Formats: sequence, structure tokens, C-alpha cells
Amino acid sequence: MADGRKFFGTDGIRGEANTAPMTVEIAQKLGQAAGLYFCRQTGRQHRHTVVLGKDTRLSGYMIECALVSGFLSAGVDVVLLGPLPTPAVAFLTRSLRADLGVMISASHNPFTDNGIKLFGPDGFKLSDAVEAEIEALMGDDLSGQLASPAAIGRASRLNDAAGRYIESVKSSFPRGLRLDGLKIVLDCAHGSAYRVAPAALWELGAEVITIGASPDGLNINDGVGSTHPQALCEAVRAHGADCGIALDGDADRVLFTNERGELVDGDQILALIATLWKRMGRLNGSEIVATVMSNIGLEDYLATQGLSLYRTAVGDRYVVERMRQTGGNLGGEQSGHMVLSDHATTGDGLLAALQVLAALVESGQPASELCHLFEPYPQTLKNVAYKGDNPMKHPALGEIVSWAEERLKGKGRLVLRASGTEPLIRVMVEARDRALVAEVVDRVSAHIQTLAGA
Repeated sequence: MADGRKFFGTDGIRGEANTAPMTVEIAQKLGQAAGLYFCRQTGRQHRHTVVLGKDTRLSGYMIECALVSGFLSAGVDVVLLGPLPTPAVAFLTRSLRADLGVMISASHNPFTDNGIKLFGPDGFKLSDAVEAEIEALMGDDLSGQLASPAAIGRASRLNDAAGRYIESVKSSFPRGLRLDGLKIVLDCAHGSAYRVAPAALWELGAEVITIGASPDGLNINDGVGSTHPQALCEAVRAHGADCGIALDGDADRVLFTNERGELVDGDQILALIATLWKRMGRLNGSEIVATVMSNIGLEDYLATQGLSLYRTAVGDRYVVERMRQTGGNLGGEQSGHMVLSDHATTGDGLLAALQVLAALVESGQPASELCHLFEPYPQTLKNVAYKGDNPMKHPALGEIVSWAEERLKGKGRLVLRASGTEPLIRVMVEARDRALVAEVVDRVSAHIQTLAGA
């Protein structure tokens, strides 16, 4: 967990469903604590409201009910959205002038996991400081602070939530432009966008072939979606499509494939949107925000366009924080989180997809040309699983890090980080020499594996 906290990690609370911290008891306590916190912060005279969305996991029903009971007991009304993308929850939080937005999702994780993401009334993810205050409240006895019988909250459902989000996303598409004649394979990861994403593309004129759009509660991200793009690549080739789009379970990230079924990652998407927006005069400033995982090739390419790359810690919330500090309006992650702050407060896969599709239509170029603006450095990412103590804290780790940094000096870079959502150490090595990349990543991973078993 982030900063030694008990519940919150790098992206809300996440874990295996029905196991701490993703239990009914903790979810209910979170609802009470977050409800009380935001009631105190806003000081409104009218009734306080939280909007609550979820993805398609079976455990979402359980977590949803627990959160609702917690919020209602704190005197907060709950507006249920049903299955919707994370960015839709952020959008509707602001649109409905709610005190808080909540998304129940473990994003790209398997169905066995679930998570809870919180958005403030401005539609932005909560800061570490606010999460820490809510977590502190969760440790208190709140029984004396809960609502009186007459002040208990009410729950209702927003029936047109999906339609509101679709219209919002479509409004970002260039006026007068259509997707007529474009054949698109869309992979919804059996997740929260399985209805809204195909509808938005179809309404804009595209021929849409969907995969990963039949959720059953157990199949989210299972062999489909942005973390398993092979299915999309094969479908694009099989259908002779112009491109493919892969969302993840909560649709806050997106990856593409070109007409050949070749993958286009978030770095290439960032490069494309940055180039277009600069040309159109839509880019605020000259800084593009990404994370430590973005390829050096992206940095080199942006420099040729008179733009700079600023790297943050991994997580779109840190990308957003930097953008808000500097007034920038474009940032993202190699994994596919794209933050277009003129239109959204968080990563939005469908919104970013429409920017790329608009460029595809306007340019008349095939996606293989349009979406390949630079040659990335060879880069390898390995995940090292561990049980027990985090090997990143092991005193012997410094030895292998020093060796790797000396080996890569002037030739590449090493990024080590602990996953904020899973018991994994992510080892990323990047250099122009593929053999050097393989040597360093294998040796560092093996060393960490040894430490993990020590």
C-alpha cells in the first residue's frame, strides 16, 4: 500500500474479493468514512450525494451493496449508475454536482480481484492526503456520528447515465466529421464499456465488430482487452478491418492495432495526439506528461517537434497532478491511460480512441503509417512475484541496482517499482542494444527472485 497506509494503494483500494481489504465490512466502513468526510468538507445545506458506478465483476454486486449501506447510514444519498467506465463516473460526478464519485473496479486485474476508486466533487481522483484522512476515519468508532433515523440517505438509479456519457464523449469528436466507411474491431474486455463504446462508435458512423462484449461476471479481462491484445490483433486481420481498439476492464485505458494487426501502444498514441494538437494550436505549453515507463524513443521524437517529456511516477493520478500544476492538457501512460484534460479529468480510453480515429479519417492514411511516428528503443518488462516482505526493501537490492546502472550507463535505463495493486516487482530495462536489455533484465529479475525467496 502507498505510504504505509493500510487500505489505499496507488489507485484506490484493491485486492482479492471477499478478502481484506475487499470485504463487505471494510467497504461499508469506507462508505461511512468517505460520506462523513465529504459532508464535513462541503458544508452544504441540501442533501449530500454520491454517484456510484461499477464494472462487470461478479463481486461488484456485493461491494456495491456494502458501500451503499455505508453511505446511506452516513446520511448521504446514492445515485446508482450500473456498469459504466471509470471516466463516466468522474464525468457524472461533476455533471450532477455530486459530493463524491465512486467506481467499483479492479481495472485490468482478473475477476477474482476488485477495487474502489474515489473521485472528489471536481471529478479528479483524491489526493494521497485526502485518502489518508478518510483512512484515519475508518479506524475510528463512527457510531456516534452517523445519521439519525430521519436523516438516513436514499438510493436511486440514474437511468440515462450511459446516454449522458456517450453524448459527452461524442462532443469531443470534430464537428462535421464522421466515421462512415471505417471498419473497426472493438475489444471491450468483457468490461464496463461493453455497451457504451460500441454504441458511441456506431452512432458516429463506423462499422463496429465487437469482441469481449459478453460479460458474465467471471470473464472480465480474460484473454481479451488491452492487457491481452492478441485476440484483437487476430480479429483485425481476420476481418480486414482498418484498425482495432482495445479497452481494459474499466475503460480508462486504450491500445490500438493498425490494419496489419500490429499493436500501437500508449507512447505512439501520445506522440500522435501531441503532434496533431501542436499543429492545430490546441496544445497548452510544450510539455507532455508521461511516466517513468514511457520509451526513450518517445522523448527523442517529441524533442524533434520542439516538445519536452516530463516523467512522473507510474499511475495516471500522478500524470494528472503534474498537468494540473503546469496547465498542460495532454498526458498519458505507455499502458494506454490517456489524459485529455480539455475533455476529461482522468484517463478515458474511448475519448482517446476518438482522437486517433478522427486523425485517421482526416489524414486518409492507413493506421500503420499514421500511428508509427518513432522507432522505440528495445524495452523489456518482467514481473517478479513475491510473498511476504516486499523485496524492494531488502538491503541487498542495492548491489544489483548498482551493477545494472553501471552496465547501462550512457546506453539505457533501469526502472524498478513495486506494483501498487498486486504483489509484484516490475523490472523494466530499456536500451538500444537488445542483447544488453535481455542480459540486464534477466540478471536483475533473477536477483530479486532470490531476495523474494530469502
